[in-house]
Amino acid sequence: MRSASLGLLASLLMLGSCMAGSDAASASLTAEKPDMWMIVGEQRFGITLANATAAQSLAALAPLTLEMSDLNRNEKYATLPRALPVKASRPGTIRNGDLMLYGKDTLVVFYKDLNSTYAYTRLGHVNDTSKLAQALGQGTVQVTFSHD
Repeated sequence: MRSASLGLLASLLMLGSCMAGSDAASASLTAEKPDMWMIVGEQRFGITLANATAAQSLAALAPLTLEMSDLNRNEKYATLPRALPVKASRPGTIRNGDLMLYGKDTLVVFYKDLNSTYAYTRLGHVNDTSKLAQALGQGTVQVTFSHD
């Protein structure tokens, strides 16, 4: 009887452990609310902002709608209504979804990975880039940045 009780106790402990792990796993899969949204046509992309003064300054401009032009078939850019604080560095590798500031007033959204020797201030990153290139398309596109 004692070994049956120990077996039952061990089974309950294992079950509790699995359930706790399951809760932790589902909690980690739950997406956090993005810091901002980028809307391109019917597509909405969540953005996680960098922990930087320039990123907070960009957020303060929202809601903001920009006509973004294409450059080099890997990025969209537009001039902001005012300059942002600059803390530029040369990232070397730029990733699909990087949101950067070139100079003090040019917002750039990259939709392809590339290597670059240019200096940028990191603003944030698009959370899910699976449809980013398709949404941004070729040529000029209207992009809205908002908090909701």
